[in-house]
Amino acid sequence: MNIQNLAHAAMSVVTDENRSAREWLQVLAKYRDPDPKRSTFELAVTLVPFLSIWAIAIWVLQYSALVAFAMAAVNGLFLVRLFCIQHDCGHASFFANRRVSDWVGRCLGVLTLTPYHVWKRQHAIHHSASGNLDLRGIGDVTTLTVEEYLARSAFGRFMYRAYRSPITLFLLGPAYIFLIQNRVPYGLMKSGTSFWVSAMGTNVALLAGVAGLVYVAGWAPLLLVVLPTWIVAASAGVWLFYVQHQFEDTHWRKSEEWQLHEAALEGSSHYVLPKPLQWLSANIGIHHVHHLYSRIPFYRLTEVIKDHPVLAECQRMTIGESIACARLHLWDESQKKLLSFRSTHATYLPA
Repeated sequence: MNIQNLAHAAMSVVTDENRSAREWLQVLAKYRDPDPKRSTFELAVTLVPFLSIWAIAIWVLQYSALVAFAMAAVNGLFLVRLFCIQHDCGHASFFANRRVSDWVGRCLGVLTLTPYHVWKRQHAIHHSASGNLDLRGIGDVTTLTVEEYLARSAFGRFMYRAYRSPITLFLLGPAYIFLIQNRVPYGLMKSGTSFWVSAMGTNVALLAGVAGLVYVAGWAPLLLVVLPTWIVAASAGVWLFYVQHQFEDTHWRKSEEWQLHEAALEGSSHYVLPKPLQWLSANIGIHHVHHLYSRIPFYRLTEVIKDHPVLAECQRMTIGESIACARLHLWDESQKKLLSFRSTHATYLPA
């Protein structure tokens, strides 16, 4: 074998370091099978504490509204974990039996204020189009390109800036989405009756639960315990979703350049959290692996990055680094990175 053939053979050896996004699929396939006992355990150790904290907070309410409120706020993090379990059910990665997964997801959807069938469809669209500039609009954070932003009127730019403000994105927006928007099959209003059945079924169950609570214990538990849990969970959940895809070197391309697996791997972050927060968020911070192979149960994602350290370093982001992402607003197609409003104006609208 001559030198040229030796070089070619060496280059053809696939390692973790030079593996393409598509080639990772075969490697990750071995992690896809859920363990029904482990899944049941993870559901129990999340749902039981969640309901217990609510019950204790309602009891404490008669002695201290402030303590009850604080407990309810902390309980929002357990609700985030329940949403992540519902999320795995939607990917059929929590239980191998799809019927079981779907019913667990539907029941959790009442607690998370999220009609399961509607969300499942919206999330599937998100996975199939994430990072595609021509398919924005469902299941993502609205993101304009620099060109689109500059083409807007002064009022249009103001409205987009208002939308991208932290108060809107992480406080008002989440509350609106989960408390109001989710009461109808938003984005799928004309896509079939099944989505309406999902939304209305969730609403009926939710209304029955709220009415029962108010009848038995009055309005105080709803307003000072249940509502704060929902608000905290909604804001924390939207923050997690935001940093999973909104970082400086994320991946956005036009359809002709977009490739599903590259977008999944390169357009999703690895959000490194302290162990307690990683547990409460059900490893969803290992989002690049999840997006590349969504059938992997959340409790096996840590196995992946342990076995393949190169993936642990991809799009790695700490909490401190993630805060800076809230100042990124516009996708610059020429530089292929997200820019802040300030840098966009300095570059493209110099005084």
